[in-house]
Amino acid sequence: MNKLRVNGRIWLETVSDTGSERFMGIGRLELLQHIQRTGSINQAAKAMRMSYKRAWELVQSMNAQTDTPMVITQTGGDRGGGATVTPEGEKYLALFQALQGKFQQFLEQESLF
Repeated sequence: MNKLRVNGRIWLETVSDTGSERFMGIGRLELLQHIQRTGSINQAAKAMRMSYKRAWELVQSMNAQTDTPMVITQTGGDRGGGATVTPEGEKYLALFQALQGKFQQFLEQESLF
């Protein structure tokens, strides 16, 4: 018999009277990290082989679910456009990275087979 291991994914959801909506998962975490690194939603999308439209939708979704935007954008101008992960976004990045680390430890501990 082949070895068995426990595997899974973790994500955060916002919960309201009308249901729940995905807020943060590994893909959104990676998108925010790329935005932080590149200063651009477009470049972040390219790095993930994702359409700009999809990346923009994910950013808008995250921003709509928090009191303070997680990513702010600047259009055109002398310096060109760009995107910045806000302190609010950095807070959720750190929170989710910590949860992801704990979850990975749990998976490793439970893989006893």
